[in-house]
Amino acid sequence: MHLSYQWKKDLLSYTYHIYKENQLIGSLTSKSFSQISEGILDGKSYTFVTKGFFNQNTDIIDSSSKNVIGHIDYNSSMTKATLTLSGKTIHWKYDNAWNTKWSITDESGTVINYAGSSGNGHFEANTDDALLLLCGLFVTNYFWRMIAVVMIAIFIPIWITVLN
Repeated sequence: MHLSYQWKKDLLSYTYHIYKENQLIGSLTSKSFSQISEGILDGKSYTFVTKGFFNQNTDIIDSSSKNVIGHIDYNSSMTKATLTLSGKTIHWKYDNAWNTKWSITDESGTVINYAGSSGNGHFEANTDDALLLLCGLFVTNYFWRMIAVVMIAIFIPIWITVLN
């Protein structure tokens, strides 16, 4: 099975629109100034709730049952993550130095390859598992947001110093 998907996100939007064969099939929306994201794909809905301050992790909640069904742990270098779903361990990692290619793999051979930027991209999968597909995009969005926070934290003091 080989499936292809695309996503698009407007510049100031918090929503990724996910397409398959040019048909809108889902979205991933991060609420501004919140640690909660909502993902919908192929009629399945999930909530991602990030907790912690310095050592953050994310619970994945099935929106219909309200049960925690998974967990995401991030490494401190913001290049890898470990997903735990139904007792399975899934690995997320960047595949190039520019952080424009990344992948998800598990021990059973599931592979999802992603490529893109914060505005658009695509992914190829040998599975149609909606949760896995959303997780790959969610983790990348999480890392991009964290990089933006770090950049703001670095440049605000510089900007304030320059203005004084």
